[in-house]
Order: sequence, then structure tokens, then C-alpha cells
Amino acid sequence: MTVDTVVVDYGGVLTNPLAETFTAFARLAGIDPGDLAGAFAAATERYGTTPMAALETGEITERQMADRILELLPEGSGRILDGGRSFGELWFRGRHANAPFVGHLRALRARGLRLALLTNNVREWEPLWRAQLPVDELFDVVVDSHREGVRKPDPEIYRILLERLAAEPRSVLFVDDTEENCAAATALGIRSVLFTDTASAIDAIDAVLAGPAAPAPVPAALGGVR
Repeated sequence: MTVDTVVVDYGGVLTNPLAETFTAFARLAGIDPGDLAGAFAAATERYGTTPMAALETGEITERQMADRILELLPEGSGRILDGGRSFGELWFRGRHANAPFVGHLRALRARGLRLALLTNNVREWEPLWRAQLPVDELFDVVVDSHREGVRKPDPEIYRILLERLAAEPRSVLFVDDTEENCAAATALGIRSVLFTDTASAIDAIDAVLAGPAAPAPVPAALGGVR
């Protein structure tokens, strides 16, 4: 079956890599990146799920997520919310759109392909990330975890995507920078590209679109996975 729909992730695909955003956030918040990573890990152990997972499915608010992290930082660490700043405000100072990849999506749309966005994202951050991208111009369908109450790699969110698209799995190509998210798509029969860098991802997408059906996932490059 010919691929007629390309579905992409948001963070790390339509934006700069997560590691860059994380490091910039730590610097702006006055926190050592190692201490911040440790606080996330400790919160995961304490609450049984990562703070971001709970936030991205709407189980907790942005403020509750920040409080979980703040209480586990070493004494004397910078305060994330000093001066009334939100977590999201600082996070998005270190996040910018991946203009070359967005440009390639425009070209795919001009060729007649359908585009969709499948994102694990946050209710309070929707105005921030939508302000960075031509979401309504590019995408026929947007499936956002906080609206659905389920996130990648849960198979249910991929089923929601296919239903909204009214598409067969093999007609869809999925692009994500997380291996487990690609594996979940593959298990449902969706072909996938593991995004590691923009140039190789574009090449991999074009190869799938130009050639016969290939086993999924199609690796975008040999290294650099976040």
C-alpha cells in the first residue's frame, strides 16, 4: 500500500533536540543539569511515573509537576518559579522550531500528501508551542496526549490517530525521535522513521515515499538518538 500520510512528533523533531532544551532550561532556572535530572528521577521513583508523563496526560497541572521537582532538588538550588515565571515559560526559551524540517513538510504537503501531528504535550503549553509553528496550515489532524488522556507509546493513542485519519496503518509513515515510540507504531503496522537528525530523516522519509514498501522502522541515521 502506498504511503499517503506522514505523521510527525513535535518535541525533538519539529524542534531542536530535547537535550538542548533541558540544558537551556537548567541554566535559566539556575539549576545544575545533573541535579535537575536527579530530581526528575527521584520524582519518578516517589510517584511511580515520570512527572512529564503525568503532566502530558493531564493527570497533574504544570504547577504540580514543578512542585514535585522543586521539593527534590538539593538545598540551595535555584528556584524555577522565582518572579512568577512558569516552568513552561523558561522551557520554551530554550526551544525553537526546526525550520529545515518544517520546510520539508511544506514541500510534502505541496506534493499532495496528508500531514498529521502526534504529540505528547502539555495543556498549559499549547499556546507556546502553537506560536512556534504553522500548525493549522500544515496538519490535517493533530492528536495531543493531554486532550486524549493517553500518551505515546501506549497503542491506544496510535489507534486514535488512525481513526481520526480514517487510514490503514500501512498507508501512514510515522516520524519520532524516540525509539520506543517508533516501535509501538511498528507493532501496529505503521511504517516509521527514527529521527536522529534533520538531513538523514528527510532522506529516510523520501526513500520510503519513493520506493516499495520497506520493513519498519527505517533508521534515520547511525547515531545521535536522544
